[in-house]
Amino acid sequence: LNCIALDSFGATCVFTSEWDKHCQTVYKNNFNETPFGDITTIKEKNIPPHDIICAGFPCQAFSISGKQKGFEDTRGTLFFDIARIAKHHKPKLMILENVKNFARHNDGKTLGTVLSILNEINYHVEYKVLNASMFGVPQARKRIFLVCIRKDLKNTFEIPEKNNLNSNLEDVLILDEEVNLKCYNDSFKIEELVKKDSDILYDMFERYPSKPIRIGTVKNGGQGERIYSTKGHGITLSAYGGGVFGKTGGYLINNRLRRLDPRECARLTGFPDEFILHENIHQNWKQFGNCVVVDIIQEILVSLIKKKII
Repeated sequence: LNCIALDSFGATCVFTSEWDKHCQTVYKNNFNETPFGDITTIKEKNIPPHDIICAGFPCQAFSISGKQKGFEDTRGTLFFDIARIAKHHKPKLMILENVKNFARHNDGKTLGTVLSILNEINYHVEYKVLNASMFGVPQARKRIFLVCIRKDLKNTFEIPEKNNLNSNLEDVLILDEEVNLKCYNDSFKIEELVKKDSDILYDMFERYPSKPIRIGTVKNGGQGERIYSTKGHGITLSAYGGGVFGKTGGYLINNRLRRLDPRECARLTGFPDEFILHENIHQNWKQFGNCVVVDIIQEILVSLIKKKII
């Protein structure tokens, strides 16, 4: 939810669009308004004037694990709705986000098409793949960000990179008694599956690697069947991952194996603890698997403000 990042700089949200009823519920519970529905059915003239668009078009059409049909996949064409709204309202800025593979999809032709359209509607674009792990958030989440600046504005802008590695998964854990019981899986013998944290090497400053540290597997060791240490970073939260530890990965925490609790997932995405979660744990996992990391958007905004672009 980019509005959390933008709200922190005094911006006011004038329009939101979300068709998923569960996401609508969470948004209403936190921001006291229900988002409009399917953006493809909303005319651009019915959207209030605005200075900034934050948007993401669905990852499935462009990700490595998808069918890679790109714009042939109807889920991928939502980009064109972003473009038609921007062409009509001419906002100063757009911040767009997608999976890291987006830049390479179809040998770069998909990104080329996007850049061509943005150029046609008068936007200069900078893009870069950023990892949340480098922004003080202990989640290995690589995503491509496109910062689109209207051409009549000062556009000497470079997307910021950070090297803030002073966090690990232990920093976001909640107390055992607060963890949802559905997170636990006690059907595996830990001593046969994992190695001890003491076997994990750290650097000369006694810091553990700022990346996921795999310490074991269950079953065949496929996605959702891998176990990680809390000394490192969390794996990428996923909206659709399967396996016994699907969507969050499995972690050895206080000598028990479990997925991450939704509150821990919220912290991994930069959400404040007062953020109201969905009552259904599976909806929470799905929603945080689809989220943009708040800290990254905030850093981009800081750089834009310093350049006096916004």
